[in-house]
Amino acid sequence: MPSLIFLAVFPAALMVAAANDLYDFKIPNWISLALIVSYALAGIVLGAPLASMVEGILLGCAVLAVGFGLFAAKLLGGGDAKLLAATAPWIGLAEFFNFAFTMVIAGGVLTLFLLLFRKMPILPVYAHANWILRMHENRKDLPYGVAIAAGGLLTFDSTPYFQIAFGG
Repeated sequence: MPSLIFLAVFPAALMVAAANDLYDFKIPNWISLALIVSYALAGIVLGAPLASMVEGILLGCAVLAVGFGLFAAKLLGGGDAKLLAATAPWIGLAEFFNFAFTMVIAGGVLTLFLLLFRKMPILPVYAHANWILRMHENRKDLPYGVAIAAGGLLTFDSTPYFQIAFGG
């Protein structure tokens, strides 16, 4: 049972990250930290093979390096890069392509939706939700944490820890 609590951190953290990114265009560092710490704890409690855990950490480091490159090129936000790197160990190398593909598709749908939404006139109802107003008026930023969360949540059942916990 405790292993399932640590396993539940992954989808919960992704949903909180997506909500924060939508609301404020920021992903707090504690979310990425919670993902990394819970990855290690879940691996220990689930009895994951050490090689699998190390592979996940190395994947996360590689994704962080690429993410910071994308951040330096102004193609990805810093919080998005950290969230992506903290998500990568959970996904694992074998499923990373499926995750990345799903994330990119979700990002494309999100981008199209925001482009259409931002072309619409500002409605009076937006005044009751400041975050919607910010989303409408901020023409250059994209809350990509939503796409990262979608990719992670849609591929969660294929992740190594999920397979260990529920068999597969």
